[in-house]
Amino acid sequence: MLDRLPARGTLLNTLTVVVGSLIGLAAGGAIPANWEKTAITGIGLATLGIGISMFLKSKNPLIIVMAMVFGGLLGELLGISPGLDHLAEFARSALGAGSDFNAGLVTASVLFCIGPMTLLGCLEDGLERKIELLGLKSLLDGVASVFLAATLGIGVLFSAVVVLVFQGALTALASPLRGLREKPELLAETTATGGLIMMAIGCGLTGIHDFASEVFLPSLAMAPLLTLLWQKIETRTSPKPSE
Repeated sequence: MLDRLPARGTLLNTLTVVVGSLIGLAAGGAIPANWEKTAITGIGLATLGIGISMFLKSKNPLIIVMAMVFGGLLGELLGISPGLDHLAEFARSALGAGSDFNAGLVTASVLFCIGPMTLLGCLEDGLERKIELLGLKSLLDGVASVFLAATLGIGVLFSAVVVLVFQGALTALASPLRGLREKPELLAETTATGGLIMMAIGCGLTGIHDFASEVFLPSLAMAPLLTLLWQKIETRTSPKPSE
């Protein structure tokens, strides 16, 4: 019965974020402040490490530079950061939540939705009905949401809605996105771009610097497109073998 459930990996991931957030909110007052800070710093450092490992998968760093620059500029033109802030503020006002709601919602949403496990897991779920990768991601997100919710508040709980919508959409679009999994060069540059966004999140969690990481989300779409364009340019400019 459960095997026939559509997007069951995403549903599991959403559930673990909800449960983890509820545990974190319930235990938030009982967790010493220095413990919370240490836990968040640990998550931030792990995020930085994961981001670096993702970035190192790039075969052409120049593509990543262009993807981040053009994607960031597109994000500014689209008003992604203020748009998310307005949306979070609307939800905060409607729920009567505290001032940390926006930061919790945006930080957790970007953290939970960026990375190769999200993309590959959703593709596997949509194409092959396999949820092992999303199952592992669900466990990691559930643990992280406990400490994020304890520190950043109820906004982390509502990031579960973003996880449900975003990953559900990726699973539904698995067939059109099949090429990302079948072409390693596209996946490598997309993963590397996501790694830089993960590093930006890690810097914010550790207190190094608070980047508006969400503004770079269009870079994830830019990376495979620029890779394809680069391949076409190389094909046209490469010398043809003499006949």
